[in-house]
Amino acid sequence: MRHNKAINHLGRKSSHRKAMLANMSCSIIKYKRINTTVAKAKALKMYLEPLVTKSKEDTTHSRRMVFSYLKDKEAIKELFGTIAPKIADRPGGYLRVLHNGFRQGDGADMAIVEFVDFNEAALASKPEKKEEKKTTRRSRSKKAAAPKAEEAAPEAEAPAEEAPKAEEVAPEAPKAEEAPKAE
Repeated sequence: MRHNKAINHLGRKSSHRKAMLANMSCSIIKYKRINTTVAKAKALKMYLEPLVTKSKEDTTHSRRMVFSYLKDKEAIKELFGTIAPKIADRPGGYLRVLHNGFRQGDGADMAIVEFVDFNEAALASKPEKKEEKKTTRRSRSKKAAAPKAEEAAPEAEAPAEEAPKAEEVAPEAPKAEEAPKAE
């Protein structure tokens, strides 16, 4: 049984597995999309997403930490230069695994792994999200009641607009700050 075994060893020794995941990570950073097996794609997602999270903070320490995993200067430049600013506001889930059928030779389950924010076709078809002001339930219920009051109000407000307002008739009272000081 595989109880409490979190990592998929992929049938390799640890040094081979680390080198393979580092190479796959560099490839996905350079090309933004790769084709691999589903098992390797899931292992790659677990390997690369913490590194992308570290790349959000562009410091010497974080660059060295990521370099200790990837060991490719060009991939580090690409990760910190173009990928990190684009995913800066995303809280996680930087990679997408799309199942792609089976391999011809051995029938292995294949997948496409890609960065979520770099798929131009998906971004073009996605509708733009409008910004809504977050409110509490209490203020939402007031807003729902307000349009009903506004529908009846225009008929009643028409004669009121002709009458002069109280502010125009009466002069303003001096404010507490402007009142003369007693000496």
